[in-house]
Amino acid sequence: MISPLDLVIALAISILIASLAYWRGSLSKSGAAGALLVGSLTFGLGGWVWGILLGIFFVSSSLLSHFKEEEKQKAAEKFDKGSRRDIGQVLANGGLGSLIAFLSFFFPSPLWFPCFVGVMATVTADTWATELGTLAKKPPRLITTSQVVEIGTSGGVSPLGTAVSFCGGLLIGLSAGILSPETPVGLTAIAGGLAGLAGSLIDSLLGATVQQIYYCDVCQKDTERKVHKCGHETRPLRGWSWLNNDLVNLIASAVGGLIAVGLWLILQ
Repeated sequence: MISPLDLVIALAISILIASLAYWRGSLSKSGAAGALLVGSLTFGLGGWVWGILLGIFFVSSSLLSHFKEEEKQKAAEKFDKGSRRDIGQVLANGGLGSLIAFLSFFFPSPLWFPCFVGVMATVTADTWATELGTLAKKPPRLITTSQVVEIGTSGGVSPLGTAVSFCGGLLIGLSAGILSPETPVGLTAIAGGLAGLAGSLIDSLLGATVQQIYYCDVCQKDTERKVHKCGHETRPLRGWSWLNNDLVNLIASAVGGLIAVGLWLILQ
């Protein structure tokens, strides 16, 4: 059972983290409001272990977004949004986790926790791959055709990005096992690492095939933006008009959660 004091503490911690992230420039005003909602639900209804896993994702992602920021400027031109995350990005990465925490509280099941681990592993893996993979010395290749593409291209993968995505998922899995004495560390580590990697690759596959991508005729570059950084409007190039990067992240995290549950059941 969750006491009123636990909810108050969860709210206070969420306010503190969201405020610091806004002050540091990692969140916009809407992003801070989204982080407050996601953090309160996850901490308050999921419990401390769930909240800490969310915190590991958020803190590591925020730190990496500012790591060698100048070197990532060229790749950032292709991204729909910058490193200052808005509410759409927050909900795409943390919203499903908070929903799982809500469901686990009202409809208890031992499978909610591995599902949450898989979701957090995927969003961590994908964010790490994006933030560090763009620093790779060799250009990425499209996941569908192996064609060499520019750094930052949706669907582009690299050995560095793939390796760090697995490490991101592994960190979440290991942390989950260490923080939860009743769950085997090896089991959660494997589930987190593999689910995170798989979810990140699903994200890349969607980005290469059905995500909405635009083209700037002035700069002659593809981008996720409706208005390119040069200030000119872009035109649709490929993909479904309703499927932006936030929805791709959400779908990939859901797949990662399901994969983690499957691995959990098989390995147990």
